[in-house]
Amino acid sequence: MTNPLPEYQPVILCGGSGSRLWPLSRELLPKQFIRLTNDRSLLQNTLRRLQHAPSARPAILVCNETHRFIAAEQVLQAGGGPVEFLLEPSPRNTAPAITAAALRAMRDGADPILLVMPSDHVMEDDDNLAVAFDAALTAANEGALVTFGIVPTAPLTGYGYIQAHGADQSASDGVQPNALKVQKFVEKPDAARAAEFLASGDYYWNSGIFAFKASTFLAEMARHAPEILNQVRAAVAVGTGSDDAFSLAPEPFAACPNDSIDYAVMEHTALAVVIPLTTTWSDVGAWDAVWDIAAKSTDGNSVSGDVVLKDSHNCLVHSTHRLVATIGLENIVVIETADAVLVVHKDRTQDVKPMVELFKTQHRHEMTHHREVQRPWGSYDSVGTGPRYQIKRIMVKPGAKLSSQMHHHRAEHWIVVSGTARIRNGDKTYLLTENQSTYIPLGEVHSLENPGKIPLELIEVQSGAYLGEDDIVRFDDIYGRV
Repeated sequence: MTNPLPEYQPVILCGGSGSRLWPLSRELLPKQFIRLTNDRSLLQNTLRRLQHAPSARPAILVCNETHRFIAAEQVLQAGGGPVEFLLEPSPRNTAPAITAAALRAMRDGADPILLVMPSDHVMEDDDNLAVAFDAALTAANEGALVTFGIVPTAPLTGYGYIQAHGADQSASDGVQPNALKVQKFVEKPDAARAAEFLASGDYYWNSGIFAFKASTFLAEMARHAPEILNQVRAAVAVGTGSDDAFSLAPEPFAACPNDSIDYAVMEHTALAVVIPLTTTWSDVGAWDAVWDIAAKSTDGNSVSGDVVLKDSHNCLVHSTHRLVATIGLENIVVIETADAVLVVHKDRTQDVKPMVELFKTQHRHEMTHHREVQRPWGSYDSVGTGPRYQIKRIMVKPGAKLSSQMHHHRAEHWIVVSGTARIRNGDKTYLLTENQSTYIPLGEVHSLENPGKIPLELIEVQSGAYLGEDDIVRFDDIYGRV
């Protein structure tokens, strides 16, 4: 009698920046948290994809400390099972992230099979995926480091490729569940080489999805990337937190080499196999890739929001806040947000990332956050600014509370639009309801809380010599941001 196969330990990699999808993707709200293909974010779609993988363990979600509360809110909205947050103090690429997840997964003496998935890809959820996950579970249980290869449909140059021994892409059932020995990994090819790969029939797109026993992966890390393993071990050993949210120690993790799992292990190990998979898939690495997978009109246009097109063809036009009209455009991407507009030819969308790097040197806030900024307690929208004043629309979720704080350079006026506010203003605590207001003097310690069951909305008018977000001195905070 054979022993039943173990179940997966899902690991969701949620640390990408997505700068090529600016201005929709920002540092504080990168692409895994935005909606591109439906009414769910890419992260939420990834969590739903786990229904095809047998799992009895909570998913480990690896993300940056900065994105913890956004990720938690989206997990809650998705209605999935419990999630363990593994928090990175700085981005160090996929090899350190997966190593940390493997070490945490083995902390109770278990040796689960990790199913590692990026949070920012688009993939069709179908039976093919379930069959591939089952095949990978078997191969990983036998000691292989499994990756998933997407059967290519075109000679695309934006993806890495995997060459496999004994590949056969002629099967008509969509999934070939046999694990094939990996011959080599190939970086993004030029057009001529990509065409050769497609014609040969033994190359697959590198999906970035993996399955392996935690112990097998760590043994290969020790063999091929010991410096990464040692630094991550130290970051885990002196990290802090609980099973629900564990923070890696900043200093040893920052000293870790910044390497991908492919470069650190998969290109060197003798244990690599690939499970071929026929499915709709994209890493949506740039706006032209979004156009490729989007629903289109007969003119080849893909639009969302308030958009009117005339004599325009093969365009991607996205509006979030106002009417966008085009005339006589072809192969153009237009992305409109509240505070920035991108217009770029589809052939130049890879150049968006260098543009964002330029914004960094100019210290532009548009590369960091949207006009509406998400916070653990809710959000604020900077609806107007001028010399010595700023106006914000603030939303506080039911039961949520802003930190107890003070400002050196600004005073604040609060006007409640809807809901109920509990306010501490110096040594006074009082309630405000709709159409009531209060004044917070410069230098006064204050806090704001929503004790009600509906969202609290208020208008904040700031006045003073300096209105930056760094003029906040926190004294206590239920979200641990002091």
